[in-house]
Amino acid sequence: MGRRGGGKRGGDRWRGGKGPRTQRPQRADYEEPIKTNARFEEYYNQLGIFEDVEKEEFWTALRRELPNSFRFTGSKGHAIPVQKILNERYIPEIESIEYNGVTVEAPTPVPWFPHQLAWQMTTPKHVVRKFAPFKSFQQFLVSETCAGNISRQEIVSMIPPLLMDIKSGMVVLDLCAAPGSKTAQLIEMVHGGEEARIRKVIRDTKQNDQRGGSPGGEVINEQIEEEKEQGDWSDQGRSTGLVVANDADYKRAHMLIHQTKRLNSPNLLVTNHDATMYPSIKLPSGDRSDEKPVQNRYLKFDRVLADVPCSGDGTARKNANVWKDWLPGNAIGLFPTQVRILVRALQMTKAGGRVVYSTCSMNPVEDEAVVAAAIERCGGPAKVHILDCKDQLPGLVRKPGLNTWNIMDRLGSIYDSWAQVQDDPGKLVEGMFPPKESLPLDRCIRVYPHLQDTGGFFIAVLEKKTEIRAKPESESQRIEPKTSIVSAVDKIKAQPTNGSLAATKFDALDEIAPPQARENAENLTAAARQNQEIAPNREPISPRKHELEDQADTYMSTKRIKVRDEVDEAAPRGGEDREVHWPPPPGAQLEVSRPEAAGLPEPEPVEKTTVTASNKPLEQTAADYKGKRNTGQQLFEEPFKYLATDHPELQIIYDFYDLNPQFPRDRFMVRNATGNPVKSIYYTSALARDILTTNEATGLKFVHCGVKMFVKQDVQRENTCRWRIQTDGLPVIEAWVGEERVVRIWKKSTLKGLLVEMFPKVTGDGWKELGEIGERVRDIDLGCCILRIEKGTGEDAFSERSVLPLWRSLHSLNLMLPKEDRKAMLLRLYNEIVPLQDSSKARLDRKRDAANGNAQYVSSGVDGEQLDSAKMDDAPHGGNDLQAILDATSDEEMIPVEAEV
Repeated sequence: MGRRGGGKRGGDRWRGGKGPRTQRPQRADYEEPIKTNARFEEYYNQLGIFEDVEKEEFWTALRRELPNSFRFTGSKGHAIPVQKILNERYIPEIESIEYNGVTVEAPTPVPWFPHQLAWQMTTPKHVVRKFAPFKSFQQFLVSETCAGNISRQEIVSMIPPLLMDIKSGMVVLDLCAAPGSKTAQLIEMVHGGEEARIRKVIRDTKQNDQRGGSPGGEVINEQIEEEKEQGDWSDQGRSTGLVVANDADYKRAHMLIHQTKRLNSPNLLVTNHDATMYPSIKLPSGDRSDEKPVQNRYLKFDRVLADVPCSGDGTARKNANVWKDWLPGNAIGLFPTQVRILVRALQMTKAGGRVVYSTCSMNPVEDEAVVAAAIERCGGPAKVHILDCKDQLPGLVRKPGLNTWNIMDRLGSIYDSWAQVQDDPGKLVEGMFPPKESLPLDRCIRVYPHLQDTGGFFIAVLEKKTEIRAKPESESQRIEPKTSIVSAVDKIKAQPTNGSLAATKFDALDEIAPPQARENAENLTAAARQNQEIAPNREPISPRKHELEDQADTYMSTKRIKVRDEVDEAAPRGGEDREVHWPPPPGAQLEVSRPEAAGLPEPEPVEKTTVTASNKPLEQTAADYKGKRNTGQQLFEEPFKYLATDHPELQIIYDFYDLNPQFPRDRFMVRNATGNPVKSIYYTSALARDILTTNEATGLKFVHCGVKMFVKQDVQRENTCRWRIQTDGLPVIEAWVGEERVVRIWKKSTLKGLLVEMFPKVTGDGWKELGEIGERVRDIDLGCCILRIEKGTGEDAFSERSVLPLWRSLHSLNLMLPKEDRKAMLLRLYNEIVPLQDSSKARLDRKRDAANGNAQYVSSGVDGEQLDSAKMDDAPHGGNDLQAILDATSDEEMIPVEAEV
């Protein structure tokens, strides 16, 4: 449902809206942040990693602002054409600018990133604001970012995925994934060459059927030749790999979903678990070569990325708070957690697989010390090997890892060896110091800000040689937790009293659990304080998650590491003070199908058409959902239910779209407890399906999987298929759709008309204004179809092939693209910023006036004369997808439309 009325939000602001106009707020004077910290500078100056001359360069670079950087995203065949526009249209214009007699430096490609798909710009902001070419370039960046073709990402954060050597078909785990920029790179790599392989399979299939197929672009044809030798052809060219992306924070897990959704990957699975104790994922029982069944099979990964939470002092260029917040204790407190994450990563990796460990910290306690400690726990260099990557990424200027270092403790004292601190170690442990056994730690990679004008970063690439059995943490390596409340109370009760009961008890408490002052407590962020309130029995740790590519974050948020003793089990009665994962996992909560587990009455039988998550009214359900979302509570996740291949709704889809039999039909699923396709149908890869079905009701917390393939649509005529192809799933299925639902277009002028006019009329003589597609769209049956943009030659022809979703309603056409995507395509293809037109508004006004107020109100997401086609993707047409309900409730306007018969 949507909002009635068309008032803008924010009416009481100083601009816009219908509320009273208030005075514009005055800008406060900007104060340059102080970028000095005595201990920070003392520690790195004495560490011996730079010569005296280089020290000055290092600190000067660390105090400068970080250059802007971005990356072209998606498949190679999709990203290169967009990058080509930047190279040919905008760079020459910027290179022609002179400022104070000097030619302005244009954006430049990152020298070591493949195919020049990563760029950076160092031009000062005051220069950018002065010249029109920069304004055009900025409009291009904004429009393509909104369309999902460009991602704002820090340069150094692009390095770890490139060192993982991912091939199509591999199974990859990203243990600490949010906000998702590196995960997006992993997804692109897992799908590498897939577009070209599928084009070849489709081309061969249509030739065998004696039907013509669409020609591929130049990049696609080149990739087909490359994939013939080493491509993943086992599933009709589709990638058989999988990316499992995990984050311990539920909110950040959904940030990750948002970041990666634009890649439309059915090979992505998002989980919400503590990375230090990530649970094993069970696989279906299989067969050995001797045909004996294997009952317990668990997933092992080809590649694992452990981009761990860290103190983040390498981000000082973009996060000025590092200068005032840096403390030596930050790294010391994070060391145990980082070691546990890396050990767990190695445990879940296949023999011969690769783990990449990375931080945005320059502190060896978080870098080389963690690598050395994890290797020691996993059996030494005979089991885990540090790979030398000096020949990879030519053009990347780097420094070798450290073999020796010292440690500054919380009080500022510096120790060169464990022997110096054994009498009073405090929080220091032996594993933080250089290892006794010689390890080639110089093979690790250190990136410093002054080398190539970047942030600071650390990367280590490890190869697991054989299976390992990790040693338990030794007493010298373990940082003891606080005394539990239960044991403290027991000991206090046992203390003798001498008349002054209260004073004696307090003295006993101080002896058993001495009070500890929190360093920098007054500077803790709200997030840190909130986590301390949620889990009061844990030692305060304030690590920063170094993944700050999301440019919406103006400063680094403090993230508390969440630890627990067991996996997916609620605390037993009497042990509530035990440290557990917060919030509790869905597996520890009541399942919809098992109310008896909590002693609740059985629910009333629910008809198959009932799709709300509870028996509450829809408005109350959405309100509850919004309330939980605002408080940050972990929400109930709808189950993943796969559909039978002969399901009646799927059969309607097969017939309407003439779906090629080679397209897999056993991978469609829904997200509701009934298992019926009510609103949306999703599609996943085969491996994702096997994991979801095998691990159902096991306590594993799956948050997201699959792409939305079909959405049920209101129709205006009986016998019209109500299932339209969703934009997310279009790249996956379009090549397998029969010609009956395909509209082809060759001229750029025809597409421009469809982009500018949102709802061109087809009935009457309207089809005559649609050019080359007029007769085709006039005669095609109502419902969803695919607009194939074909490659050709000539000034009015397209240079690359692409596809778009199209809806044929009773009276008009609707190119089902959000306004942002329309504007991005107009700018990309025609270099024009054109206001969109909607003649349907005038028609609707006339119909409304003629109806004298008897118009039927429908939401903008309903089929037909939508005023905002982007809302079609979110409008609720039934179902219990609470996120969609909430989005529709808060964002859509109610539009009067005369009912069409």
